[in-house]
Amino acid sequence: MQNNVDENLIEMMTQMGQRARRASRALSGVTTADKNRALLAIADALLAAQTQLLAANAVDVANARARGLDAAMIDRLTLTPNGVAQMAEGVRQIMALPDPVGEISNMVFRPTGIQVGQMRVPLGVIGIIYESRPNVTIDAAALCLKSGNATILRGGSEVAATNQALADVIRSGLKAGDLPEDAVQIVPTTDRAAVSILLGMHEYIDVMIPRGGKGLVALVTEQARMPVIKHLDGVCHVFVDEQADLDKAVAVAVNAKTHRYGVCNAMETLLVHAAVAERFLPMVAPYYFDKGVELRGCPKTRTILGESVVAATVEDWYAEYLAPVLAVRVVDSLDEAIDHIETYGSHHTDSIITESYTTARRFLREVDSASVMVNASTRFADGFEYGLGAEIGISTDKIHARGPVGLLGLTSQKYIVLGDGHIRG
Repeated sequence: MQNNVDENLIEMMTQMGQRARRASRALSGVTTADKNRALLAIADALLAAQTQLLAANAVDVANARARGLDAAMIDRLTLTPNGVAQMAEGVRQIMALPDPVGEISNMVFRPTGIQVGQMRVPLGVIGIIYESRPNVTIDAAALCLKSGNATILRGGSEVAATNQALADVIRSGLKAGDLPEDAVQIVPTTDRAAVSILLGMHEYIDVMIPRGGKGLVALVTEQARMPVIKHLDGVCHVFVDEQADLDKAVAVAVNAKTHRYGVCNAMETLLVHAAVAERFLPMVAPYYFDKGVELRGCPKTRTILGESVVAATVEDWYAEYLAPVLAVRVVDSLDEAIDHIETYGSHHTDSIITESYTTARRFLREVDSASVMVNASTRFADGFEYGLGAEIGISTDKIHARGPVGLLGLTSQKYIVLGDGHIRG
């Protein structure tokens, strides 16, 4: 694959891998106080560099518009003063979290007299390939640093200027904290060949994490020569049960769809129990129409709401719109709702609105998604909202990590044995 790749690019990427591996070893000896000092410096540097960051981001936004990128993509890459403040706050939250590295658990004495337990350790070097969100750069750097991992970040070309400005901020924080500056490296080129090289660097990178659309995730999954933590689509559902409080249901259903459109935890399909559909749908539809959301509904939905609703196709049940479009289906039972979610969903986040404890318990048990909710918006499926400080992604895998991936998801465990000259007989 690399036969036609520039030798200088291969050399640059190889050196990044070697430096990351050395930094990973150095991080194994640092204290929690060392890591926290660097994180605090990064948070302060973010706020101090706001003007430079916004200027760099303006270049990226202008280039994105000139390239004709869609509105959802531009929304994801746009950085605002509030966005800078949120990134800094996320870093501070990560700093305040307990450090999982070195935690010892499950220590037991064996009949031989040895003690056996487990110690939590970093994964090592983590590669992250992502697209348009500049906050991923900071979230990933902070989470990897706190969990004792070195990381190599390769953002999309659409945020190249922003990422280089963020790289300067991160390096200044690492330097202020007396940590190896190579603990966080950002690939400095937009050459796509760098991605292929990165995916083959299994001797330096322990785990690869893709964040982006289907094409990126498929590329990483197919080509990576190291384990991958990934998520695919965010086809999220809200099911309004026959025993729902309909006022709550309206609030949740509107928020889950319209709070932000271009995010993986936005609701894409609204399921409504037939027993309440004739009351609920006329309650919620005006909110969607006022916000310019196009509804694509099943025949029962169209019977209730009329021709203003577009006829849904099978493709709509599978769709992750990331846009002001919502699929709506009326179902006859909880079983039918769960079957729909299992058939068409992506195992990301699904929510039920109900006042029935029994129904809620069944939904929690039987819906096989990374996050399952009761009477709450799917927009809460987020590392920041879960108290993780930030997330490095939302994994729909079942191993090694599932749901928002925070500090614990970036660590593993090794067995430790304590003896006093014990030998095996």
